[in-house]
Amino acid sequence: MYMTPNKSAAELRNDRLNLLQEIAHELEGDVLFPVCFDATIQISSVMKSQNVTPQKMALAVQKDPLLTARLLQLANMPLHNPQNVPLISLEAAIQRLGLEHARSFIHGLTMEQLKRSANLAEFENISRFIWTHSLRTAAISRVLARRLAPRVDPELAFLTGLMHDLGAFYLLDHAAHKPDLAERPQSALYLVAQWHESVGDILLDSLKLPQELVDASREHDQPRAPVEQPRTLAEVLYVANLLAGANQEIHYMDLDDKQPATEARLPVYHGLQDEMDAACTLILNLW
Repeated sequence: MYMTPNKSAAELRNDRLNLLQEIAHELEGDVLFPVCFDATIQISSVMKSQNVTPQKMALAVQKDPLLTARLLQLANMPLHNPQNVPLISLEAAIQRLGLEHARSFIHGLTMEQLKRSANLAEFENISRFIWTHSLRTAAISRVLARRLAPRVDPELAFLTGLMHDLGAFYLLDHAAHKPDLAERPQSALYLVAQWHESVGDILLDSLKLPQELVDASREHDQPRAPVEQPRTLAEVLYVANLLAGANQEIHYMDLDDKQPATEARLPVYHGLQDEMDAACTLILNLW
């Protein structure tokens, strides 16, 4: 099978700069890309159900971080939010928009996601890993906020955990359309690991998500002093991200110190392990 020739380091850097320019241009419009094929199928099925309720719809949509962001973005637009009261609850957003409007909007997005999913076949394992990690981070963030960080809203913590790696899915979709990356999934994995934070920062901001969420997601994979007691949303996300398996990403990042973080061994988190495991199992199995 023919493969595109290997490129020099200078050519790769130039390609990546061009990719950033493409991304910046695309973010000026509506953003849409696939996240997880199986989740999209399930969400689409729920949208077609005649027995769907706002609660059932919210539980389904929360399985996809991009659909969650797009639905909240729509509900918080001035047209639907003249009193300028921002929502972070999916169920409240659906009630504000109306069940049929929300159903039609999400169904349309899932159809477009499915069309684009065919290009992601080479990256299916990577995208599923990131998707599972995102759901686990969301569930753990909510537990940590409830148990250890009384000043952090558990639902905002959940959303932040769910969306913190949104840039990774965006980059995988781009890589799928670049022959030199589509043929080399390992190279794409390095690209995602090293760039997803900066791209995600731009992406989350373009989706008009709460500034606190955007700020907390910034540099969430960068090593820092051990967090023995999370007090802020950023610290909750940082710890949840580690406990959900982010230590595996450090091998693909340009870091001086690639030693795994130690938070998982701290008693304060170890004592919550059963509750965090139960929360992860619930969100991964709930349809």
